Amino acid sequence: MYDTLNDLSKSIRERMVALLNERLADAIDLRTQLKVAHWNVKGPEFIALHKLFDEIVEDADEYVDLIAERAVQLGGIADGTARQVAENSSLDEYGATAGGGCGEHVFAVADALAAFGRLARAAIDTASKANDQDTADIFTEISRGTDKWLWMVEAHAQTGEWTRPSATRRGEAHPSH
Repeated sequence: MYDTLNDLSKSIRERMVALLNERLADAIDLRTQLKVAHWNVKGPEFIALHKLFDEIVEDADEYVDLIAERAVQLGGIADGTARQVAENSSLDEYGATAGGGCGEHVFAVADALAAFGRLARAAIDTASKANDQDTADIFTEISRGTDKWLWMVEAHAQTGEWTRPSATRRGEAHPSH
């Protein structure tokens, strides 16, 4: 930790820097998963999804900067190399194959956004309990944005209810069982 005149205690700053670096790894992983979807989506909705995924990447880039810069503001170091991200991300591996169709990428991106949103909301709670409202506010902004993008991605697969063609979210039982 670097010295700073920030009035949060060193203990709180250390905990927040650790939290921020955990979510930084997730945000960078999310961004790369979104780029994989952007590059590899195929099918009748190609152009719409190609553009949508790239728009989400732009916001994910902002999330990465917000999180990394907050860690440094608190006197920490932002851990964002590819190796650090691979070692520390909490997100599952991207769930679509490189040549997958639109639906496969929609579900994989939705899974990644939903998982990232859950982690952002947990970070809001952790930062609030530590009395670091600024960090909580950053994660609130990220959570709101992630939920908006999840809604837009899910809309590509919805015809009334959220269903997957012969697949379920990784690790979950099929809802009809």
